[in-house]
Amino acid sequence: MTAVAALTAPSASSALLPTAFEPAQVDYLAVLPFLVVFGAAVIAVLIEAFAPRERRHVVQATLSVVALLAAFAAVIVAVDHQGYTMGIADSATGRPLFALSIDGPALFMQGAIILMGVLGVLTMAERLGGVGPDAFTPSGASTPGSPVESAATRAGAVTTEVFPLTLFAIAGMMLFPTANDLIGMFVALEVLSLPLYILTGLARRRRLLSQEASLKYFLLGAFSSAFFLFGTALLYGYAGSVYFADLSAAIASGPLAMNGLLVPGAFLVLVGLLFKVGAVPFHAWTPDVYQGAPTPVTGFMAAATKAAAFGAILRLAYVGLDTARWEWTNAVVIIAFLTMVVGAVLSVTQTDIKRLLAYSSIAHAGFILVGVLAFDRKGISAVLFYLVAYGFATIAAFAIVNLVRQNGAEATHLSQWAGLGKRHPVVAGAFAFLMLAFAGIPLTSGFVSKFAVFSAAIGTGGATGTVLAVVGVVCSAITVFVYARIIVLMFFSEPPSESVATGAAATSVGGPGPVAVVTPSVGTTFAIAVGTMITLALGVLPSALLDLADRASQFVR
Repeated sequence: MTAVAALTAPSASSALLPTAFEPAQVDYLAVLPFLVVFGAAVIAVLIEAFAPRERRHVVQATLSVVALLAAFAAVIVAVDHQGYTMGIADSATGRPLFALSIDGPALFMQGAIILMGVLGVLTMAERLGGVGPDAFTPSGASTPGSPVESAATRAGAVTTEVFPLTLFAIAGMMLFPTANDLIGMFVALEVLSLPLYILTGLARRRRLLSQEASLKYFLLGAFSSAFFLFGTALLYGYAGSVYFADLSAAIASGPLAMNGLLVPGAFLVLVGLLFKVGAVPFHAWTPDVYQGAPTPVTGFMAAATKAAAFGAILRLAYVGLDTARWEWTNAVVIIAFLTMVVGAVLSVTQTDIKRLLAYSSIAHAGFILVGVLAFDRKGISAVLFYLVAYGFATIAAFAIVNLVRQNGAEATHLSQWAGLGKRHPVVAGAFAFLMLAFAGIPLTSGFVSKFAVFSAAIGTGGATGTVLAVVGVVCSAITVFVYARIIVLMFFSEPPSESVATGAAATSVGGPGPVAVVTPSVGTTFAIAVGTMITLALGVLPSALLDLADRASQFVR
């Protein structure tokens, strides 16, 4: 079913008359997930402005979770409305100027992003036993018992602005893979990015590091957005439209003489999207932002942003630029190769757990690009499965990192994790299992994910796909060493002496102290348990999600 909201231009004889608007034909059930999340975000802003501070945390967290669950239910309802396209059309040509497509990949990614958002919100609501974590402790708060400890800190209040910001980011992420034109995709890019720039700078006890990361993310993100817009202008000059179907048709029939606009335009637009997934050489922001941002935000950003960005890349590559693959594929092949190699090799050198997971994220982006380059429905389903499997494991892993603390501060230096498995075997065991999943060990979702994308590349990607798959296997073997080192450190090393402060611990308030896992809240416990169980379930019985991804892997133009 197709419905287009047309903007009617005046005829020549009535050029002086006011412009008439034709009533929009909108299937509101198809766009209901957007409306729910955007509406909840606006309500959360009002709560932030008018609700008493002591009540905001519970109200905002509850509202966010309920709204996201309602949006997921709306996604299920919207499944019956697949194939719906909504847009604003040029009445002279009939071609859409702005379009959203509610199809299988869009609904699949929306559902995945919403569920990741639920777990992300639960980890952001963590208050660590009644004291706001250093991720979101209110400005001016101090350590428990200190003279300047505020009543808000004693009550467990956190910076509740994270909840409306997160809802706005999720709304933009939901819009990103549904955008069927370059202008709509840019709007979605900005809607999801701007809240993340703010969320990155909200770590209070590591204020300088966090705000530095936020500034880097903002500046580099602004450059990537400029590249995207410049590429959009070039592609519009080439095709006379920003609509993906028109762009694809223009490429198929356009003269080679116009490739001076097509090739740089396609590359610049892809630069703007590849920046969001941390692909090399557009990855410079990733380790600094992952390290500086509040850990719950890092986990949410690593999972949901990557899913949304790859959803947009799939739509652009398979719907808009599909007829010009020979023009830009080689460049993306090189990027995928560099992304896998750089992410795997540099992860070996890291001593901070968050920076290590950042380079791991870069390597995983390269693995997913291998599936994108398969240019087949099998590749689409493999990418969709990979994004879900990686996302839930990532949120659970960062939730555990947020609980490992020394003197109330995050213990992210690897030396601080020595012997953690002997003192906290359950938490360390869950983290070890997630590391095995990232490494791609059998009976985990990581193994099925990598097997799916590599087999798709070998089956339909030709010699190039086979080479990329081999490189991916080698890089996966390199990362096995990285993850195994963490497991050995936790279970087969002695804990550091409490009288000796490591480089990270020495900067903590109060000097050196024991490293321990803080008792988590019910929400964080639920997020870790769900992420770990999904990682196991998708490794043992992956067929249900693989079948769902395969059924959802058909784009609508």
